[in-house]
Amino acid sequence: MSSSFSLIQQLAIYALPVLLAITLHEVAHGWAARAFGDHTAANQGRLSLNPLKHIDPVGTLLLPAVTLLLGGMFFGWAKPVPVVESNLRNPRKHMALVAAAGPMSNLAMAIAWGMILKIGLTLGRGDGLWMGLMYMANAGIMINVIFMVLNLIPIPPLDGGRVLSGFLPPQQAYKLSRIEPYGIAILFGLIILASMVPAFGALFWFPFGFMEMLVRSVLGL
Repeated sequence: MSSSFSLIQQLAIYALPVLLAITLHEVAHGWAARAFGDHTAANQGRLSLNPLKHIDPVGTLLLPAVTLLLGGMFFGWAKPVPVVESNLRNPRKHMALVAAAGPMSNLAMAIAWGMILKIGLTLGRGDGLWMGLMYMANAGIMINVIFMVLNLIPIPPLDGGRVLSGFLPPQQAYKLSRIEPYGIAILFGLIILASMVPAFGALFWFPFGFMEMLVRSVLGL
């Protein structure tokens, strides 16, 4: 995003993509869980598209705003949608699919924002509302790719960890699950290490850049 934008302008560009990325990610988990037999999220009113139902004051508001202000990578989360694994018809397999639903919703949103950007570029509109919408679409692609790839890192409690657990033998899945209390700390440690060690940073950030390039390439952007 251009450094010539004021903080207010950047917040205006990023606010809707961030709220949609986080909200639909969580709702996708709930929809998948309901499809596989767990109605916990539905019973608690968490399948709503109203962002207020999913906002976490720190993860949805404070942290994204701080990372934007500092010029770092966008990072944040919403209140997790509750899923009771034992309610699922095939708990291990279906929990992996419920976990995968979140990142896949971010992929779908990245493509949707890409299509909006494509329309704007095709129409050749470079001013006014269209210009703002195209900046927002660019932000939407980037944010959703970041959320998708971050969540697919195979460390519980991230979605990738739960997906991996569903395919591991039970004993190995149990060992992996014991990492969960330390998972977020491990993730932050990896991000800090990536910012301090260029060689590791190039390896760590490669999937993010590659996926964004792939989305844009497929859409001809």
